Amino acid sequence: MDGQNLPEAGRVKGCATGWLGTLRCRVDAGGGRTAPSIHSTLQKKEEYLTPSVIANPALAPEGEKKIAWAGQHMPVLNALRERQLGDGSLKGLRIAMTIHLEAKTGYLARVLQAAGAEVAVCGSNPLSTRDDICAALAAGGVTVYARYNPAPEEYRRFQELTVEFEPDFVIDDGADLCALLHTTHRRFLPRVKGASEETTTGVKRERAMEADGTLAFPVIAANDADCKHLFDNRHGTGQSSINAIASLTNLMMGGKTVVVGGYGWCGRGLARYAHGMGAQVIVTEVDPIKALEAYADGFRVMPMLEAARVGEIFVTSTGDREIVTTEHFQVMRDGAILANAGHFDVEVDVHALRALAVSEEEVRPDVTEFRLPDGRRLHLLAKGRLVNIAGAQGHPVEIIDLSFAVQALSLHYLIHNYRTLQPRVYKLPHEIDEEIARIKLDTLGIKIDRLTASQEEYLHSWRD
Repeated sequence: MDGQNLPEAGRVKGCATGWLGTLRCRVDAGGGRTAPSIHSTLQKKEEYLTPSVIANPALAPEGEKKIAWAGQHMPVLNALRERQLGDGSLKGLRIAMTIHLEAKTGYLARVLQAAGAEVAVCGSNPLSTRDDICAALAAGGVTVYARYNPAPEEYRRFQELTVEFEPDFVIDDGADLCALLHTTHRRFLPRVKGASEETTTGVKRERAMEADGTLAFPVIAANDADCKHLFDNRHGTGQSSINAIASLTNLMMGGKTVVVGGYGWCGRGLARYAHGMGAQVIVTEVDPIKALEAYADGFRVMPMLEAARVGEIFVTSTGDREIVTTEHFQVMRDGAILANAGHFDVEVDVHALRALAVSEEEVRPDVTEFRLPDGRRLHLLAKGRLVNIAGAQGHPVEIIDLSFAVQALSLHYLIHNYRTLQPRVYKLPHEIDEEIARIKLDTLGIKIDRLTASQEEYLHSWRD
């Protein structure tokens, strides 16, 4: 598709179409606009030629407003921008990021750019990308390869372009960029000094790469930091996913039977927030310890096949595939709601559901009704992708503030220590985790006690 074949609505002054049929844009980084405060730290040019591939540069002003709002509510990241990230260590480095391209992640890209890095971003989910955020980032000089709902080959090519940016460091989500670097794009490996991983799924993949000797650089498991998984996975996923399900369906949660697939940190949050909205919660698990924990927390526990017969709303968060599939669809009640809160769209077996159904229709935005041969209707949310971000606005800003503080300091730690690290998956040092928590407490005006010398001595002694 070339520029002559674009519909008139897709034409934007100063842009030409790229090989994907999206817009390759020459955008004004200054623009004469009143920019968010962070822009004052960015070097401006009257005209900035960016290789970004985005949908519509005209959406930049709306995206700027959303990024500015997120930035106003991220005090921890703002504090780090002035402290650790202000030490000059990012200056001139190339950072490649695959992220859910919405306002909060846009602000992280801006913070790294303000610290002196050259930043390239692509989306980590085809349905979570916000075109106005992409336009705003491109207008400020971030290299963006993303648009909402690209074709699968476009989505893959966006990731490849981000790797071809030749990064020094990677901020990954689901290990997609790391996987490319270790397979089809190995020629870019020598320059990469390290990566930070956002998700449980990504950490699992990178640990598997370490185990078979494939991993070629150190990775910080940002997901495993306490300031990430205790808040982002539990409270962020819990609140945002349950809110998304309620909003997309416009149905009441109270009194309904909600089946939560998996009782990791995300599953704990989903169960807690569903229960908080009055739902009767059932948990399914394969891990006996987690199953026992769910039982002790007050939830019913049973196999998915049993739960499928009684559940009204199903939400998965296991990081694995085929959690809900044909045998479960066949026994579900009419009108059941299917949602996924895991990283990839493989937990609810959409291919099996489509093969089973006699018809498929979008009955509400991001709600697809599959009619089965016996007349029962099953409703899939956000095409089986991450429901809280593909079908809504994602985690609360304050939660992501902690997560991105972890990502920023993971990157900062790698920059200062990669020479002494092995190609392994590491946890963020505990003292850095604690520093993030202390900054957050300070922003909340919360003070805590400190151990006395006597208490410290007692804790480190084996004598009475």
